[in-house]
Amino acid sequence: MKPNVADIARSLSFLNKFNERTLFLLKFSKKHMQSYEATLEFAQSMDNTDTLFPYRERFRFPQHDNKDVHYFCGNSLGLQPKSVSYLMQQELEDWARYGVEGHFQARNPWFSYHHIFSDRLAKIVGAKKDEVVASNTLTVNLHLLMISFYRPQGKRYKIIMEAGAFPSDQYAVETQVRMHGYEPDDAIIELSPKEGAHIIEEDDIIKAIEDAGDSLALVMMGGVNYYTGQLFDMKRITEAAHKVGAYAGYDLAHAVGNVPLHLHDWTVDFACWCSYKYLNSGPGGVGGIFVHEHHYSNPEIFRLGGWWGNDEKDRFKMKKGFIPQNNAGSWQMSNAPVFNMVAHNASLDIYEKAGMVALREKSLNMTGYLEWLLKQVTHLPFVIITPSHPTRRGCQLSLLFSDRGREVFDALTANGVVADWREPNVIRIAPVPLYNTYEDCYRFYEILMSIK
Repeated sequence: MKPNVADIARSLSFLNKFNERTLFLLKFSKKHMQSYEATLEFAQSMDNTDTLFPYRERFRFPQHDNKDVHYFCGNSLGLQPKSVSYLMQQELEDWARYGVEGHFQARNPWFSYHHIFSDRLAKIVGAKKDEVVASNTLTVNLHLLMISFYRPQGKRYKIIMEAGAFPSDQYAVETQVRMHGYEPDDAIIELSPKEGAHIIEEDDIIKAIEDAGDSLALVMMGGVNYYTGQLFDMKRITEAAHKVGAYAGYDLAHAVGNVPLHLHDWTVDFACWCSYKYLNSGPGGVGGIFVHEHHYSNPEIFRLGGWWGNDEKDRFKMKKGFIPQNNAGSWQMSNAPVFNMVAHNASLDIYEKAGMVALREKSLNMTGYLEWLLKQVTHLPFVIITPSHPTRRGCQLSLLFSDRGREVFDALTANGVVADWREPNVIRIAPVPLYNTYEDCYRFYEILMSIK
């Protein structure tokens, strides 16, 4: 019997009640819901069927005892793509050949070099091409964006952020508040986990926004908390912020290239990120900016002016009067740092070919496998403080040690594992789907088991 229109409508209504995370899990293939095994044979069998496995060969690995290290530090600094050397040499040759004329005659003309990133970045962060630009660096961009979107007036002057955010975010918010004449202890509302917990419950975030009400000017949070690896529900947080008349902005340093993002559809007001973690674009690599189209086309949104943010068609007229571009590029300052951007170009080519959908699927399964392996390690005093629900995290797992943490970290390093130590007692590990393998995960577990 065919369903009638009313039945279909009821079914659609039911589906619409699911949030994005629930729908994602419904789509998650059953092949990822398998039973894991703590054996090398199992790990290698997973690698043998991994369609992303060949991408590992596109990266250079540090060496330990003449072998590739087990690199779990992509959440701090990603590996170097092998194509960087070739692309850098190309720019050096064009500089030698053309001198200043390379701005227009180089194979990738320097005048418009930043444009080559827009399409690829837009796909990674879920944006329109004109809403993103590769420019400046992370904290510089955060300050520039807060100058535009933190405009306190009257009783609307407070900012919500997570307690224990990355220090640079804390410093930026603190000094922005002081710049407007407020005291941080009064103007900044910090969200902490409940006593005895490690993550901030999303309902508590929403309640804090609702409680702040019309005193709230801005919600400024990390997309993924650097310490715990908790992925925040940016869609829900943004909706709550807008409901009380506040802006919502995010530092996506630990989210970009790691988790699915839909910044445009979530109506996020602004976001910024670095490119040297999951985007593998080298130490100090160029930052990125997202500004929703609702704002960049609004001349009432104040922004600091710079030569590269001015309307391109008038750039060389050298006239007074800043006329911002009608896109996110109006938050640029100076001309593109081409040599700094070469690694970004190389890495985004890899992302373009691999695709975020495939990367996220592997990330969910490989992180799940590593988590399962870690739970078999019962003789070392640690707990995993990263959320166990796969849609509430990326590929990072944070191990909180009650004792011997530094000793264990040093033993890992001595056995060819590159992980990340965070004071006072956390080891962060990130099985990055572009270049990590299931065998890496098993070897990590094997080394942990050997530590007595």
